[in-house]
Amino acid sequence: MHDEWSQAVDARSQAADRLAEAARSGKPCEPVRDLIGTAQEAYAVQEIGTRRALESGRRLVGRKIGLTNPAAQQQIGVDHPDYGMLFADAAYLDGLPIPFGRFLQPKVEAEIAFVMGADLVGGPFTVAEVIRAVDFVLPAIEIADSRIADWDITLVDTVADNASAGAFVLGSTPVSLRGPDLRLAAMRMTRAGAEVSAGGGASCMGHPLNAAVWLASALGRTDFPLRAGDVVLTGALGPVVPAEPGDTFEAHIEGLGSVRAVFSR
Repeated sequence: MHDEWSQAVDARSQAADRLAEAARSGKPCEPVRDLIGTAQEAYAVQEIGTRRALESGRRLVGRKIGLTNPAAQQQIGVDHPDYGMLFADAAYLDGLPIPFGRFLQPKVEAEIAFVMGADLVGGPFTVAEVIRAVDFVLPAIEIADSRIADWDITLVDTVADNASAGAFVLGSTPVSLRGPDLRLAAMRMTRAGAEVSAGGGASCMGHPLNAAVWLASALGRTDFPLRAGDVVLTGALGPVVPAEPGDTFEAHIEGLGSVRAVFSR
């Protein structure tokens, strides 16, 4: 039994090392599903990466929710979302250059971001408790990235790889949750002025708050519950678009305004 346990720990470490080397070298790696087989093991690999990041001085500032769209879930073969960690050095400013070279194979998606005004420890939580805990809402662009070659991912691959997190850009005008109906909020994203993605709040688990309730409940009893000040990227509102050097994306979300991601050449 002890041998099996140590082999499992070793496999998780190897998976974390493989992903870390891909990030360090800029060369995508093979999938890690040859080393791990369950979502639980994948989150253990993600946690190894999170703790290494924190030990190296990176600062945790939020979470991202992935696989909130039924079409994305179908591609991966699951019926539930996943989550990853957001760090301060992955946050970029609206309209200012983002160094393209930090990514391996970036894809852009428009999202609704919640910024927490209270901790959510324990749970499971109700939608009312999550609404009370949200301070304000912002439009956001997430830059998803995969350390795994050609985005050849299953659920365990993406979860282990921090839910394919890359970077993110937040809009700058906070809006109260008391305002717009986020389920009905229409999203339109353009690249160089031409529409490349469209959708709305209902594409994110029926309502972005549903995604946030799932996340808060999933994290509430872990070492990384949602805390006041944390950013929550609730999930893509429309199709995801590959990014190229020099691209300028602008996402407009009804009732929330717009946000721009500008990639360097």
